[in-house]
Amino acid sequence: MTRVVEAVAQEYGGTLLWEKVITKELRGAMRCMELSRALGRPAPVPSIFINGVLAFESTPSVEELRERLDQLLANSE
Repeated sequence: MTRVVEAVAQEYGGTLLWEKVITKELRGAMRCMELSRALGRPAPVPSIFINGVLAFESTPSVEELRERLDQLLANSE
C-alpha cells in the first residue's frame, strides 16, 4: 500500500500530506486506536484514511487513488 501512496503523492507535491502508521510502534498503535474509535470499529489494516475518513479498506490501484484525490481536490475548490 505504501508504494501506491508514494507513487501518487509525488504527483501532488506539497498539496498532499500523508503519514504511514506502523501499528507495531506505540505512536502508530495509538493513532490506530484513534482512527478505530472515530470509525466505530477496528480500523482495517492496511487501509487509507483521507481527512480522517476511511477511503480504502484494501490496496487501491494507482489510478483509483489518483481519481479519489482528484475528486476531493475538485470539491474543495
